[in-house]
Amino acid sequence: MDDFSIYGDSFDQCLHHLELVLAKMQEKESNSKLREMSLHGGQGIVLGHKISGRGIEVDNAKIEVIAKLPPPKSIKDIKSFLGHAGFYRRFIKDFRKIARPLINPLTKDVPFDFNNECFKSCEKLKKDLVSAPIISAPNWAQPFEIMCDVSDFTIGAVLG
Repeated sequence: MDDFSIYGDSFDQCLHHLELVLAKMQEKESNSKLREMSLHGGQGIVLGHKISGRGIEVDNAKIEVIAKLPPPKSIKDIKSFLGHAGFYRRFIKDFRKIARPLINPLTKDVPFDFNNECFKSCEKLKKDLVSAPIISAPNWAQPFEIMCDVSDFTIGAVLG
């Protein structure tokens, strides 16, 4: 794991949650190195996400920038838009399905054609980002499992 955030309603609760996560990592013999660790109280912005007692939300300042972006006029613009919006993909159900019309023009040997379907896809992603849900903390009293998948160039993990 590269980065993870732990939060709670109080500093003591955060420390307790940190203990639970570190114990789970030790149990699974994780090779994670804790190079950087910072503790924050109340709420704050971490890696473009608003972290508070309510949970994890998108940073409104970042979303306002994305919402004001004009429709892409080139392949470079599409890549830029997808880069910004893709950062918050976990907040948008079916992100890849919605973004497909924007991804297709990026395929090799496909001529650039920003059609009505692309425009609708762009606007839908903006709308979904502005109304993104809050991701709340797991119920630490319940058992959970960290599921990982690794390939030659990426790693993915899911808390289930």
